[in-house]
Amino acid sequence: MNQTNYEPVMRERGTLVDIIDRILDKGLVLNADISVSVGGTELLGIKVTASLSSFETAARYGLEFPSGTNLKAPGWQQTDVTFALCPECGNRRDEKLLINEGCPICGWTSPLKDRVRSLPFHDKK
Repeated sequence: MNQTNYEPVMRERGTLVDIIDRILDKGLVLNADISVSVGGTELLGIKVTASLSSFETAARYGLEFPSGTNLKAPGWQQTDVTFALCPECGNRRDEKLLINEGCPICGWTSPLKDRVRSLPFHDKK
């Protein structure tokens, strides 16, 4: 008999806050099909799809929102903005601002700062 040695998979541990942040950032979809049958005849069938994510993630993937959601509220104005992390301190900031102005927390300056401004298609908002 051929024995194979399996090594345990090491998983990164995180706090509850890290896990919730990851779920809200990436999104989570649960699908459930429930059926009650008697004698091979289905008496009850329920199909449930639930999603859990931040509004930003939901907007990015085109999920529908409940009726009555005010999409003109100030919080929705940021859904089309791409965020990036400062490579020096990890500060989360608008990607365009990070490249153009650098990081206000640690003072990091992008090496692309002058190059991006000289491109003809650069948006100078």
